[in-house]
Amino acid sequence: MTTGTHDYVDDPRNADILISVNGDLVPRGEAVVSVFDSGFVLGDGVWEGLRVAKGGIVFLGAHLDRLYEGAKALDMDIGLSRDALTKRLIDCLNANHMSDGVHIRAMVTRGVKRTPYQDPRMTVGPATIVIIPEYKTPQPDVIAAGIRLFTVHVRRTGPAEQDQKINSHSKLNCILACIQATKAGADEALMLDPDGFVATCNSTHFFIVRGGEIWTSTGDYCLGGITRGAVITAAREAGLTVREKRFSLTDVYGAQEAFVTGTFAGLCPVREIDGRILGEAHADDKTGALPGPVVKRLTALYKDLVSRSLTPIGR
Repeated sequence: MTTGTHDYVDDPRNADILISVNGDLVPRGEAVVSVFDSGFVLGDGVWEGLRVAKGGIVFLGAHLDRLYEGAKALDMDIGLSRDALTKRLIDCLNANHMSDGVHIRAMVTRGVKRTPYQDPRMTVGPATIVIIPEYKTPQPDVIAAGIRLFTVHVRRTGPAEQDQKINSHSKLNCILACIQATKAGADEALMLDPDGFVATCNSTHFFIVRGGEIWTSTGDYCLGGITRGAVITAAREAGLTVREKRFSLTDVYGAQEAFVTGTFAGLCPVREIDGRILGEAHADDKTGALPGPVVKRLTALYKDLVSRSLTPIGR
């Protein structure tokens, strides 16, 4: 059975959470949006996944930057200032008495439409804003064992097709990539750019370690990852060499270590790509003695950066 970095430990407290729907706090079982909502009809919206740790929201400023930039690219008015949206996030967390081990999905769509048609002028009323906070921690076995990736045929598109910089509700290419990887028995998909160079994964960002250097893609064909950027910053602050460059699957197969990054799980080691066990130390160990030394160090550096990035929730 495949798992992946988004596999989480079930928490019974989530059954009773309150969800913010356009500012109203609603029990989970009663939280709904209209069937005419732009997000449901067309995937017309933007979203962010955020983490809450030690009484604060992690990298909140960077997440809001990405959310508002994506909305502007879609010519969509969120209808709330950054401060007002921050207050709504914090109010939702405080109403649920949440301060640690929480993942938030904040979703903004263009709003309810007069009829199910794509033209934004068919929208009536303000944007729909939904905030779902849940108690979620990654499955420790997944992080300990590492994940398996499979390179799929579905490519990351450029800005002329669908700009990957927009964290939109329209994720069909990533879903198709995920399906192909799952059918191949892997945990997640490794996706290439239109020229066949490594771009990113379907729901995380991808890194390799070669000769003590940390490599990741140029970023031209992937979402501007918050955790990706934080890991790069933390590594460079520590004097490590990080190269954002084009590289091929040949480079990947010969890497000493590989890992993925994401808001939910942070850093997660990769033990196998397209059936190839990474690194000489793991060549005869199918379980993967992970993480490797570079990933271990980066994980510690990233956690330190997280602790310095918190926006306090308060009470």
